[in-house]
Amino acid sequence: MSTTTPRAVRLRTALTVLLACGALAGTALTGAAPAAGAQRAERLAPGVEYRDYDLDGAHGTAHAHLVTVDLSDTHVRVDLLHPGAVAARATVSQLADERGAVAGVNGDFFNIDEAQHPGVEATGSAVGPEIAGGRALKAAVPRGQRFGPALPSGATTGDVIGVGADGTARLDRLSLAGSVTTPGGTLKLRGLNQYALPVGSIGAYTSDWGGASRVRATCGTDTSRGAPCATDTYEVTVRGGRVVATSGRPGAGAIPAGTTVLLGREAGARELRKLLKGQAVRVEHRLTAASGTAYAFAVGGFPVLRHGVRVPGLDDSASAVRTAVGIGGGGHRLLLLVLDGASGYRSGLTVAELAAALRDAGATEGFDLDGGGSSTLVAREPGEGAVSVLNHPSGGAERAVANGIGVFSGS
Repeated sequence: MSTTTPRAVRLRTALTVLLACGALAGTALTGAAPAAGAQRAERLAPGVEYRDYDLDGAHGTAHAHLVTVDLSDTHVRVDLLHPGAVAARATVSQLADERGAVAGVNGDFFNIDEAQHPGVEATGSAVGPEIAGGRALKAAVPRGQRFGPALPSGATTGDVIGVGADGTARLDRLSLAGSVTTPGGTLKLRGLNQYALPVGSIGAYTSDWGGASRVRATCGTDTSRGAPCATDTYEVTVRGGRVVATSGRPGAGAIPAGTTVLLGREAGARELRKLLKGQAVRVEHRLTAASGTAYAFAVGGFPVLRHGVRVPGLDDSASAVRTAVGIGGGGHRLLLLVLDGASGYRSGLTVAELAAALRDAGATEGFDLDGGGSSTLVAREPGEGAVSVLNHPSGGAERAVANGIGVFSGS
């Protein structure tokens, strides 16, 4: 069972603990707020290091927890942590322990609530694309439907940080390429397992989606998350290459393996109504990278640092507890940075300050993930059977999240 009480990894005599000046420290961290100015370093596993330290921000002192991952070590890899369904949530410690990860952080922003659509179920699904173990799980929602702070200029919901099949980490952009071939012609597929579909489009939902209601996918517009839900909707269920069922409204419940549910809104619904039970239908979809890279893992968020330079237009006023990922060493070093949410550090950093913190830690590329109450970093101490939460989540306890980044060590 996971240890979910926030605490740093307990120090053992086999682990070296360093202060900023290099002196040996013999005091283990506890559930109390980190000591001011503390800087400790320890090896979690071959190729995986942890340290914590203070950062000066415009709104006060922040405390950072940093896990550095050597991707050139053949015993180390990273992958998406997810709860087994796109439309589901779990805590980072649960996700890490289920997969046997040595460390992990929370991932993308997600559909956390539906206050603007009373009676509509929040899906818990992430904003951006997801690739786990080389397999595409979902595509990105329209920009106007995202949760999280405003995107910087040039960013999209398709932006990801990922590790390619070559073991190199990159910032990239993933787009959905999909089609529905029917007796009457070919229709464009514009959604895959996502909580919001573009207006007038058709989306595909597979067993990866889970059992959550698909009503949310027809609510809002491409520019307004809070716009009313569409009234013109239609679903077609395809199995074995043929239409097996139709419905005038979005459904819910688990989708069997080998089955695809096509959901249309407005013009997309009108196209799907032309399909009849028994007709042959072929559904194809894949995520394509702007760089042409094949990814083993990818998660959404937005870029804050490129080639060692802060991305233009980053917010430099709103300060908060945040989670971010940096890339260094020519794509062979991954930096997982999470700010502490203890009361003494809750002022956090601005997004612009976060980018600078990643650069100072050795990153040339930086990527912002979900923050606030979602910000969580966990690690498993050598010899322990479960991870511990290293930072103090600002809500007082771990929040269930849509996904995360897991670090794995071993042959």
